[in-house]
Amino acid sequence: MHTAKRAPLLALLLIEAVAPALAADAGAGHVPADWPHVHEDHQNFGYLLVDRLEYRDDEGPNHLLWDAQGWYGGDYRRLWLKTEGEQAISDSHGEAEVQALYGRLVAPYWDAQVGVRYDRAYGSGPDRDRAFGVLGVQGTAPYRFETEAALFVSEDGDVSLRAEFEYELLLTQRLVLQPRVEINAAAQRARSWGVGSGINDVQIGLRLRYEIRREFAPYVGVEWTRKLGDTADIARDEGEEVSVPALVAGLRLWF
Repeated sequence: MHTAKRAPLLALLLIEAVAPALAADAGAGHVPADWPHVHEDHQNFGYLLVDRLEYRDDEGPNHLLWDAQGWYGGDYRRLWLKTEGEQAISDSHGEAEVQALYGRLVAPYWDAQVGVRYDRAYGSGPDRDRAFGVLGVQGTAPYRFETEAALFVSEDGDVSLRAEFEYELLLTQRLVLQPRVEINAAAQRARSWGVGSGINDVQIGLRLRYEIRREFAPYVGVEWTRKLGDTADIARDEGEEVSVPALVAGLRLWF
């Protein structure tokens, strides 16, 4: 009976003796030595995705095409680098685009991006280049549609728009069907670049890839490009096709 009465008193004395030490440790931010290391939430990471590295067999000269992007940063702020272009297999004609962007998280799964873009076209004639300012968004829309949309303003004041949408349909754990749509539009005509005012073109693609590993996946597919409106008229004047189907085969890589 006396032992039972002493137990609460002993517990109270023990708490009073230990509490100041615990409070001192908490106030000083001390962590016990045997606790696991605590990672800070503002670490920087890097990511590189080669979404398309492919050979294209179409009605004109066959091409090697690339489309890649990467970023470095944390969860809220990132530096982005994007590049895409194509090189003819049979000659030296080609074109390339590079973007350098600053991105900031503005909503779950969505980054706002601002930066610059540089285009270069080369071949048998004089090389041509132009620069743009870029304002865009990138993220995952409902139902897991990967979305990129950007507004471009060239050094000459020309305004253009681009929107890209991709979706991944898992047929099996390794077999993935990927539809892709890209739409380009411009407010002004830039004839030297084959661009008219209005909606310039629509690209619709369907690729089937096999993920040998998640980071390494060969694929085959088809893509159809249709130039529209004023851009189609410019293409006809230059003797170019306005509707071009293509068979594609390539690799998708990420690191």
